Amino acid sequence: MATLLHLDSSALSHGSASREVTATFRKAWEEQHPEGKVVYRDLAAEPLPHLSAAGITAAFTDPADHTEEQKAALALRTELVEELEAADAVLIGAPMYNFTIPSSLKAWLDQVIIMGRTGGENSTVAGKPVTVVASRGGAYGPGTPREGFEFAANYLEKVLSGLLGLEVVDVIVPELTLARTVPAMADLVGAADASRAQAHEAAAAKAKELAARLSA
Repeated sequence: MATLLHLDSSALSHGSASREVTATFRKAWEEQHPEGKVVYRDLAAEPLPHLSAAGITAAFTDPADHTEEQKAALALRTELVEELEAADAVLIGAPMYNFTIPSSLKAWLDQVIIMGRTGGENSTVAGKPVTVVASRGGAYGPGTPREGFEFAANYLEKVLSGLLGLEVVDVIVPELTLARTVPAMADLVGAADASRAQAHEAAAAKAKELAARLSA
């Protein structure tokens, strides 16, 4: 049975649109794979350290010459990379914070991108399907006033496919998530609710489609 690597990065444990939609995806996935495996990391609740000099240099230094700090840093990077390599599909919850992704998710990316292994040509994770749930408080789609400020979904598509060689299956976008809490957005509540409902439907459908593809 297939293995799903599920990452959440929202700082909110409750009321998070990205967490709610990834949960819908995971539920549908598990219904298709009752005997399957899900590896879960809550990057906000248990944040990873940012990539350090020890983590960088360990990848280019003879293991016999590694310091204790380099050994520890490389062990963490290896653990995270092996999780990614073992996954058949990847699910990422990525809310937009200040026009881009949470630093907790960036830390994970920096740890797992190792040039010559997961990064660059002949990536060990190339072709794995990944689904991104990119929630955002406002509207940043084509034709909106803030279209040029969208650095979350765009960034993830570039780094996941361009550096890791992953197959970006879909980017699901529940938007206008602040409509119910920001008075100035009150007239957008209906659109926000519709966007969230569509995101849940898309997540369930994508999980089932992907599960069927991997089981074929």
